[in-house]
Amino acid sequence: MTSRVPALIVHGGAGADPADAPEELARGLADALDAGWRALAVGGQALDAVEAAVRALEDHPRFNAGRGSVLTAAGTVEMDASIMEGDTLRNGAVAAVSGIRNPISLCRRILEDGRHALFAGPGALEQAHALGVPVCDPAELV
Repeated sequence: MTSRVPALIVHGGAGADPADAPEELARGLADALDAGWRALAVGGQALDAVEAAVRALEDHPRFNAGRGSVLTAAGTVEMDASIMEGDTLRNGAVAAVSGIRNPISLCRRILEDGRHALFAGPGALEQAHALGVPVCDPAELV
């Protein structure tokens, strides 16, 4: 059996201007990596590390994900996220969802539930309620 060496890579997106606050952005990326490594250090699997790292990005106000979301032309928050397990190709995704602080956690729950792969808009919010994923006021995400 081949041994695998874990690697974590995070990308801060294209929404934040690095010249605006480079230290803050670098710290946010480092915090996301740290969250992923902590998940692995306590025996977590790859999905745990990915979810932890992306949650850290979603919780940081400078990245266009979760908290810090850029508004649509209509002035609303609509977020997309997805997660995939490489060995099995199981996946979960949401599109145009609002009112979820951590869309990646909803994606993870959709993946684990296994009945569907993608929910969009109000259907994604309904799934959050059904799967026990916390919801929030969309205004908290701006």
